Amino acid sequence: MIPCNQELALQDKSDLKLVRNICILAHVDHGKTTLADHLIASYGGGVLHPKQAGKLRFMDYLDEEQRRAITMKSSSIGLHYGEHSINLIDSPGHMDFCSEVSTAARLSDGALVLVDAVEGVHIQTHAVLRQAWIEKLTPCLVLNKVDRLICELRLSPMEAYTRLLRIIHEVNGIVSAYKSEKYLSDVDSLLSVPSSDGVGEENYELVEDDEEDTFQPQKGNVVFACAFDGWGFGISNFAEFYASKLGASPATLQKALWGPRYFNAKTKMIVGKKGISNAAKARPMFVQFILEPLWQVYQTTLEGHVDRVMLDKVVKSFNLSIPSRELQNKDPKAVLQSVMTRWLPLSDAILSMVVKCIPNPAAAQSYRVSRLLPKRDILENDDNSDVLNEAELVRSSVEACDSSPDAPCVVFVSKMFAVPVKMLPRGEIQNNFSDDGDSGECFLAFARIFSGVIFAGQRLFVLSALYDPLKVELKHKHIQEAQLQSLYLMMGQGLTPVVSAKAGNIVAIRGLGQHILKSATLSSTINCWPFSSMVFQVAPTLKVAIEPSDPADMGALNKGLRLLNRADPFVEVTVSARGEHVLAAAGEVHLERCVKDLKERFAKVSLEVSPPLVSYKETIEGEMANPLENLKLFSGSEYVEKRTPNGRCVIRVHVMKLPTPLSKLLDESSELLRDILGGKSKQALKNLETSRGSIVEDENPTEALTRRMMNAVESDFFSGITDMGRDWVEKSSMLWKQLFKRIWALGPGQVGPNILFTPSAEKIIEGSVLIKGNPIISDKLGFLDLTENDNPSTESSSIGDETLLREAESLESSVLSGFQLATSAGPLCDEPMWGLAFFIEAHVFPVETQSNEESSSTHKPEQYGIFTGQVMNAVKEACRAAVLQRKPRLVEALYFCELNTPTEYLGSMYAVLSRRRARVIKEEMQEGSSLFTVHAYVPVSESFGFADELRKWTSGASSALLVFSHWETLSEDPFFVPKTEEEIEEFGDGSSVLQNTARKLIDAVRRRKGLPVEEKVVQHATKQRTLARKV
Repeated sequence: MIPCNQELALQDKSDLKLVRNICILAHVDHGKTTLADHLIASYGGGVLHPKQAGKLRFMDYLDEEQRRAITMKSSSIGLHYGEHSINLIDSPGHMDFCSEVSTAARLSDGALVLVDAVEGVHIQTHAVLRQAWIEKLTPCLVLNKVDRLICELRLSPMEAYTRLLRIIHEVNGIVSAYKSEKYLSDVDSLLSVPSSDGVGEENYELVEDDEEDTFQPQKGNVVFACAFDGWGFGISNFAEFYASKLGASPATLQKALWGPRYFNAKTKMIVGKKGISNAAKARPMFVQFILEPLWQVYQTTLEGHVDRVMLDKVVKSFNLSIPSRELQNKDPKAVLQSVMTRWLPLSDAILSMVVKCIPNPAAAQSYRVSRLLPKRDILENDDNSDVLNEAELVRSSVEACDSSPDAPCVVFVSKMFAVPVKMLPRGEIQNNFSDDGDSGECFLAFARIFSGVIFAGQRLFVLSALYDPLKVELKHKHIQEAQLQSLYLMMGQGLTPVVSAKAGNIVAIRGLGQHILKSATLSSTINCWPFSSMVFQVAPTLKVAIEPSDPADMGALNKGLRLLNRADPFVEVTVSARGEHVLAAAGEVHLERCVKDLKERFAKVSLEVSPPLVSYKETIEGEMANPLENLKLFSGSEYVEKRTPNGRCVIRVHVMKLPTPLSKLLDESSELLRDILGGKSKQALKNLETSRGSIVEDENPTEALTRRMMNAVESDFFSGITDMGRDWVEKSSMLWKQLFKRIWALGPGQVGPNILFTPSAEKIIEGSVLIKGNPIISDKLGFLDLTENDNPSTESSSIGDETLLREAESLESSVLSGFQLATSAGPLCDEPMWGLAFFIEAHVFPVETQSNEESSSTHKPEQYGIFTGQVMNAVKEACRAAVLQRKPRLVEALYFCELNTPTEYLGSMYAVLSRRRARVIKEEMQEGSSLFTVHAYVPVSESFGFADELRKWTSGASSALLVFSHWETLSEDPFFVPKTEEEIEEFGDGSSVLQNTARKLIDAVRRRKGLPVEEKVVQHATKQRTLARKV
């Protein structure tokens, strides 16, 4: 460990141009931690011996990580490569811990993206490339496990070259898709803006040139490596070596050593494909000068003995100095590693690429600032001009990465992590006076300094993501002041205390445990905008209820859950309506780790964990893409009618199914809808959506959402109906435009995927007043023109009673509340409704118009008045009854599953998938290997224990990765009864029909919630009857 005073000296001398912040991103088991081991062994200050690199897994210091052999958290370490100081963050590759990838990406300026040369691009490779793109990181590609192409697949150098070329092309295709997505959005926004000199220039700069691939070996941002054996190389390594031999400049050779470039030995010229005589036998220069010598070294040890002659030839030709005792080693693998690590040292290849290709903090923050602190165009006035000026000064300091002592301090904390108090540096343990001292855990902030200099003992303001310096009245809710107790440089598990740290560095901060829950912005001034929120690739979907085995330990459990919620950036802890403590995690592995931490570290009590609580949704049958047919339902008599107990309000409800693309869009845009309906300014919305990665920087989020809503409806027309004419499409489009002008509310929770439309004033029961509603949502989403904002006059009522009209207006909130209650708990099993549109007609009668029978009831109506609760309950019951009437269906969540299986275990794998109700969507054999890749959809309810069962039935040869995909309607009718002759012939009269899957799932949820279930208590009465007959 580097002593404190020496580290301080390094800090003081360090220049921003010599600092690099990088993270390692990859799919699970592609070699991230092994690669980190070699970098630490070479340039980590002696904390790891080179002989242990790749075996110790230094960054995986948790017992659970060593036991499972996967990384579960992101951790940082400082390396010194020549004059450069490099902060390296190792991150997990398992989908359950993707939140840790987000925290690592936020603090970095560049990313090393690892891809297995045998397995190629996988689902998590897509995810990490997306994360790097959103956070504006500069990526470098490392093709790892190249040795497997030689030893396992036994490919020739030419075949290996083709495979490597294909992988690089595939990765470039993924990044190119993200670039083109932004390019097209930029062009759209450019065309939609009226032409003016200033705006035009700014927008044309955004439209970047997309001709050049991101990863090109000749540019120096691709390294070919074998992390386990400790070797790696870039094109430049060989270009410098061969420059003198071939008589060419290194720059020329670097361009020629990749791609279709060939060396003509007779003319000593580098030619293209057309310049060679025998194209069939010609080998590209990459194969001839790089892969073939590499294959020769491996060939000397592949057969179990060392070919000394060939080995000596390679050692002499490349001028390697290897001790003779290492060459005489009887273990061929040890001899191979000795030669390769001296010939092509991995650490030098990787870190030289990092220094050359990844920008320093000052250069990186100049273009990352638009993602971290989006510019806010707010109209200035005299009251807030000083605040805005100072906030702009802070932003410019972040943009320039100002490390002067006078610059404002800005720090972003990406996560809080718990460290046992005994692991703190000596001398710090007795000073642990935080509130969590008795739990044996100390909370540290994983942070990066973006501007200024921070030091131990300094007081800074803690800003939450909702903080707004312009809103004085809300300042006290989202801002706190905290003192930094200690600063540490992280060295894996070790912590090195420092007195101060400058901008551009990554540090751990002690003293913020009571002020930050997950992440926050630290600033030396209150006039600072908070950093944009991090984007997580998935949401926590796996939920369990937790309770202590001994009820007396409930206090310890509450405290443990509070600590776990702070220590894990992704876990969610809530209390359900039934009073259960519910823990939400990303997947089974994440959940197991959370429960283990609760039992052993935070709560330290025995726990009872319930079976997983699976969420469902409820909808109705009807993939009816023709809304004109649905209109007949509105105009016809297919409605459900309910009356309030006092008889003064009649509720009629029509329900129809929304197009599936529209339902999915409303579900995915819930955060944006919440912001729009909450009245946030357009600029604030743009900043939020840009930070979430859902829109580009120059797009208005409200207009983008309305356009996507219309596109979703139109895409449903074209996908559902192919034989309809253009007139039909135009009529349907016009109909939906009219409907979008009548959106009264969304539900459940004000932002859900269900829509309440205002009723049409055509049908009014004589002697009543219709509660018209108000298209509030349409107005806020911009569907209404200015001329349409005002409601039509209320002269449609035949009664001129102003009191009754006012009473009807006052009941609008009751109708809305009834709609929200109904959509939050459907009729099947009290789960939220999904993708439904409701038309609610509520007719209010005056007291005098009631019939004689009603007025002669025991309770006089005058005693009631109109109870808002009665209307609310009537609306809720009418909506639920309307859903039951229209063939209700259950909607379940599906995981996307990627499986890799050898051919001999395909049968066992398909058997496991069929037992889990999985649907296979794609299957293909991996080129050059015996592995099959299978893509399937697996229901979330069937996924528990799936990985264990798969390993058991395939003897551990299969691997599976699950990630949440989408919601899908179960086609089965839960109330199926045989009616047609064919059904009666197959199932009988219905008395012996087995419950289908949908009914089983509904009954399971109803039992868990304590709702009544229709089931036979006695299954076989004849078997329970006694045989003895005593008269």
